[in-house]
Amino acid sequence: MILQILLFSAFFLTCNSRGEEYNKAVEKPLPEGTLILYLSRTNNTKAVAEMIHQQVGGSLLPLELENPYPEDYQQIVDQVADENASGYLPPLKTKIDIDAYDTIFLGFPTWGMQLPPPVKSFLNEYNLRGKTIIPFNTNAGYGVGSSFNTVKELCPNSTVLEGFTTKGGIERDGVLFVMEGEKQVEVQGQVAAWLKRINVFK
Repeated sequence: MILQILLFSAFFLTCNSRGEEYNKAVEKPLPEGTLILYLSRTNNTKAVAEMIHQQVGGSLLPLELENPYPEDYQQIVDQVADENASGYLPPLKTKIDIDAYDTIFLGFPTWGMQLPPPVKSFLNEYNLRGKTIIPFNTNAGYGVGSSFNTVKELCPNSTVLEGFTTKGGIERDGVLFVMEGEKQVEVQGQVAAWLKRINVFK
């Protein structure tokens, strides 16, 4: 009889212990879904997106158009100017299950001192209510222009955190990809400091 009691007690304690472990596993909060979405013509913004991805994980995805922009620099400048003037939003090839993500890093270059039309398309197409939006930018040395403010305006029901910006290439002058060597190391350090400042990390 005593042996039976001891065996039952041992069984109960084992089951209870496993149950506690199971409950802890169930109650442990899952990490929020993170998307790193970027528009990049000369791959500088793409390089920054990859640096962020290395730091925070998540899904890394390029923002692509159904009808890509022309390769010629002046042609794309003229087309984007027309789109900005008319408010035209180019249709996107990229499709996203937006409900899978709570935090969205949104990367883009500065075009005409404004937010590029494809990024406006994304912000208009998807319901971002309740999500955290974190913009990041590369530019030719003239800064972000109105782009960060436009992100905030187009995301009135989202939490928009402090953005990151750095100088990239200068396509007008034939300076294209620059995120390599010492420049890459420098920007990696800047990205790490920014992520720490906004308290976003893996």
